[in-house]
Amino acid sequence: MGSNKTIVRISGFVLWIISTLLCKTVRICFVNGTFFEKANDQNYLVAFWHSSMLMGWYVHRPKSTRSVSALVSQSSDGEVLASVLERWNYTMIRGSSHVGGKEAMHLMIDAVANGSSLCVTPDGPTGPRHVMKMGAVRAAQQAGVPLILAGIAMKRKKRLRSWDRFEIPMPWTSACVCYSDPVVIEKQLEGAALDEVLEKCQSQMLLLQQQAEGFSPKDFQPEQR
Repeated sequence: MGSNKTIVRISGFVLWIISTLLCKTVRICFVNGTFFEKANDQNYLVAFWHSSMLMGWYVHRPKSTRSVSALVSQSSDGEVLASVLERWNYTMIRGSSHVGGKEAMHLMIDAVANGSSLCVTPDGPTGPRHVMKMGAVRAAQQAGVPLILAGIAMKRKKRLRSWDRFEIPMPWTSACVCYSDPVVIEKQLEGAALDEVLEKCQSQMLLLQQQAEGFSPKDFQPEQR
């Protein structure tokens, strides 16, 4: 057990160094990121696809005194990811729709109550790819925070042969992050009404992904999120 933990820590440390150095070379443009400029102390939940989570986690890592919590699965891969995200100053919430789902939902709501924002990958940890699950919608609803959907694309990248076609940016490439307007989900919604919200969010995330993939760096100037 001890040796496994040591391997995870070493793997996480190496991956953190490589990921940080790589992401620092990427020129990132933001579309419709004004919410973050005006949010001040308002908490939120950001959702981005599992395939683009490396850039997603890097872009939304906590800055200054803001607290941001990350939902990470309880798998062995999740252990390594958690080791990286902790070094990016995220607060870890361990669980998923498959393992520890109810407990994770309570922890997410508690995190918001204690002043934290949230980041999730709504099609993780096992897919299907780019199919949004209810967790992000329900968490934003129950926590009483706006849901911000994000499409993230990189011009030059390496795609792995994993279920999510995980994307690794090539050094010195350009990336685009396209945000939705804040989605506020009324507390009383349930059943078919909540399913309709999920369907709309699913469609919007796919459109945002399309928009991000079609960007050209010369079309707009980088924004400061």
